[in-house]
Amino acid sequence: MRATGAALLVLMAATVSPAAAADKTHLQLMAEIRMLQEQQQQLQGLLGSLQDTLKAVVTKLDDQSSATRKAMADQTLATTNIGDNVRVLREKTDETNVRISTMAQELEALRQTIASQPPPPQVATMTPPTDLPPSTAAGAAPPVQPTSTVPPGTSPQRMYETSMDDYTAGRYDLAIQGFQGFLQAFPRLPQAAGARYNIGMSYYNQSKWPEAQDSFLKVINDYPQAQGTTLPDAYYKLGQTYERMNQIANAKKAYEAAVQKFPGPPSTLSSQSLLRLKDK
Repeated sequence: MRATGAALLVLMAATVSPAAAADKTHLQLMAEIRMLQEQQQQLQGLLGSLQDTLKAVVTKLDDQSSATRKAMADQTLATTNIGDNVRVLREKTDETNVRISTMAQELEALRQTIASQPPPPQVATMTPPTDLPPSTAAGAAPPVQPTSTVPPGTSPQRMYETSMDDYTAGRYDLAIQGFQGFLQAFPRLPQAAGARYNIGMSYYNQSKWPEAQDSFLKVINDYPQAQGTTLPDAYYKLGQTYERMNQIANAKKAYEAAVQKFPGPPSTLSSQSLLRLKDK
């Protein structure tokens, strides 16, 4: 009986020991699970905090980007306004320069008109000698002084433009008359060379070759300092005039002079004419 009881106790101990070990393992696993859950909660908290921080950073970046875009737009608008103001000022400056030039020409015209007026007749304060010829005795008319045909205060620019309108419209006789009057009244203005050239062109368009030749030669000889293409054009048209008069040698000389004095684009037509007349 005693042996049987001892065996039962041993059997029970062997049975209880694995169960206790299993419970201990279970408890450890549960503890580890709880630790993992706590760590997961901590990680979720950190992740939420990071998301909030990221949102704040993105919001600040968006605000800064909007502010930068607005500043750039304002700067671009300001730059555009400055450019518009500079353009307006440049246009006004150009208008002022044109007005100053026109006023200077009108003042020069007025000065020349005043200078061309005859002096007032002098009243004799002494009794003329009685032995003078009858034509010079008292009461004889004073000698006639030449006067300008241009009315006082005439604008040279307006006079030139009127003559140019006649030339453009093909009224060559009126254009010649107008440009000649301009040269008589204002021989020293910068437009004088152009007026003489246009006289030559008017004669040229009327096939009046000797008169055209004379006018183009006057442009070359009287206005050696003319600006622009007036001089090279005068040489070229002089050469063409010589061709119309069958003076080929003189035409070549005119073209050669243009090429030598004004090399490049101003004498392109003269160069082409020289090539055309090479074998003549």
